[in-house]
Amino acid sequence: MEYKTDENEALADTRGIQLSTRRAWLADAVELLSSMRFAISLLTLIAIASVIGTVLKQNEPMPNYVNQFGPFWFEIFNRFSLYTVYSAWWFLLIMGFLVLSTSLCLIRNTPKMLKDMRSWREHVREQSLRNFGHKAEWHSTGTRSSLLAAISHHLNRTGYQWKTVDKDGATLVVAKKGAGNKWGYIFAHAAIVIICVGGLIDSDLPIRFQMWFMGKVPFDGNGIIAKIPQQHRLPLSNPAFRGNTMIPEGASSNTAIIPQQTGVLIQDLPFTIRLKKFTIDFYSSGMPKLFASDVEVTDHETGKMFSSTIKVNQPLIYKGIAVYQSSFEDGGSRLQLAGYPMRGNSFATFPLKAEVGGSTPLAAMAGDGDYTIEWSGFRPFNVENMARNGSDVRAVDGNKTFNEKFSADLDRHLGSAAKNANNKDLKNVGPSVQYKLRDKTGQAREFNNYMQPVLVDGDYMFLAGTRDSPADSFRYLRIPADDNDSVVEWMRLRAAMSDPLLREQAATRYARRALPASMANAQQLQSQLAESARKSLTIFAGDNRQAGFVAISRFLEQIPAAEQGKAADVFMKILNGSLWDLWMLAREKEQLPPLELTEKHAHFLQLATTAMSDAFFYGAPVYLQLRQFDEVKASVLQVTRSPGKNVVYLGCLFLVLGVFAMFYIRERRCWIWLKDDGAGTAILMALSSQRKTLDFEKEFTQLSAELAHIAQGGAAS
Repeated sequence: MEYKTDENEALADTRGIQLSTRRAWLADAVELLSSMRFAISLLTLIAIASVIGTVLKQNEPMPNYVNQFGPFWFEIFNRFSLYTVYSAWWFLLIMGFLVLSTSLCLIRNTPKMLKDMRSWREHVREQSLRNFGHKAEWHSTGTRSSLLAAISHHLNRTGYQWKTVDKDGATLVVAKKGAGNKWGYIFAHAAIVIICVGGLIDSDLPIRFQMWFMGKVPFDGNGIIAKIPQQHRLPLSNPAFRGNTMIPEGASSNTAIIPQQTGVLIQDLPFTIRLKKFTIDFYSSGMPKLFASDVEVTDHETGKMFSSTIKVNQPLIYKGIAVYQSSFEDGGSRLQLAGYPMRGNSFATFPLKAEVGGSTPLAAMAGDGDYTIEWSGFRPFNVENMARNGSDVRAVDGNKTFNEKFSADLDRHLGSAAKNANNKDLKNVGPSVQYKLRDKTGQAREFNNYMQPVLVDGDYMFLAGTRDSPADSFRYLRIPADDNDSVVEWMRLRAAMSDPLLREQAATRYARRALPASMANAQQLQSQLAESARKSLTIFAGDNRQAGFVAISRFLEQIPAAEQGKAADVFMKILNGSLWDLWMLAREKEQLPPLELTEKHAHFLQLATTAMSDAFFYGAPVYLQLRQFDEVKASVLQVTRSPGKNVVYLGCLFLVLGVFAMFYIRERRCWIWLKDDGAGTAILMALSSQRKTLDFEKEFTQLSAELAHIAQGGAAS
């Protein structure tokens, strides 16, 4: 029996030790979570994440990030969800821990603070008061009761709360002011919790919860919104969301699109929004001045209809859902274009009809079944800074290694507007159309063509932009406008350059024109010159590897360096002369009258030559020129349900009150010890505050002087 008793006691002791260990571990964990160092660490991480979310544009299409960072860094950044920082699991986890840490801090310290605010700290001794840093002593011949009445009256007048405590042969007056200072700490910490909770309510947590436990998955295909299955749709009861809807004029929408990394989710709305009219006004700089949507709203439940105007910073709020004016897009403008071949010796144009947002196969128009045109944008006007010092010259950037003499026009790009440009330099250069040309492998190249010729460096040019990826800036091919302000003559010359038979005829005609038959050995010299002209045209026409000035530069590299300059002058003279005859032959082929060789036409030919050289880098089988358009505007509205917004507002109010209380309410505690000493009354005063400031020193000096005056008045009485 004794053995069993000892064994039970040992087991009890062991269990007690284990329980004590668990409690100690739990206490340590609570201590860590509620500590200031842990909260500051979390705030630091949130600040770093916020910086990343500010610098790195959020919720962009994934191909944009691939183009910007490359496949390697794209994958690393994507693994840490840096493209959606504010909805990343680790960011929400940090927010959750911050709420937990601050809440534990409040739970631990609020009762202590409230107790301290209510306490008078009257259990103080005379000797303790003498140890205070801010103390003063007087002697008065007045009685303790008269001094107590005078001191109490003065404390009331100066805003102190006070009480008296009888001691052995003495009276202690305990006073305090500014105890509400501790509410500042409580409100400030509570504000952090409230704001974080409001942020979590308005975060992606409700949507993620539905994706985790309710089978909701993003939709990554194409189709009519009304026919998208329910697993891709969020219900009307969804507590918080933030999406967008684009509505063309005359159309309506009852859903919002919520982008996700792998697709989109469809949020059903309790009402339908119909866009009656979209209004937009611009500054002279081309920046939007005002845009607003006149809408008609129909309630699905009651059938109620009403009209409203949504402007920037003036949202429509209905049934707890706010509809903001976000931006504007093209709503499917109808375009009519003309297509010009950019390859081969064909000059036949073809008409083309398109709708922005749609696509058109290129096979029926150009005989090329490898491409599809995706119409991505249309702008009815473009305000550009055309100042000469603004570097607003557009060119296609070609191979950078060829001779600088021939590449000067290729190295100049359209830059942004000069910072100090005057409004007179801002010009409306007319409509433009933007589209992608996608080949059979899925690779796309983007183009941006202006409808009207633009005055560049004193010459009117048709600007045809191209870029390989959305991360790049457009580079522009400059096609000179002919006498009829069109691209027809340049296209005719380009097609003729690709025709070997016409090049042969042009070389022969140029030789006969340059060397009259009356010259000695005219036939032999004409034959030699014709051969040189034919060779110049052939080199300039190029092949699939190189053409234009690049090909000429490579050819001149074969000549000794000392003779390259002279050879280049002769080469260009022969090329320019034979190009004139090639142009005239192309016109004769279509039974058009020849042109006079004037300075204007010679200048056009010079510009056309540069453009033909640049066209090798254009990268498209056709050039599409906008002829007519019927614009359709569309409004982009942001639709949000954010119940946490009011919670955040409450947190902000608490934060303001807390900061005000902490900085502008100063807690002071005063003890006045009144003790009979036989010849009168001894007075001992001590003053204390949490923060020793200059104001506190001034207040101590003033209070000491006033109490000294009361003591003297007591002696006089």
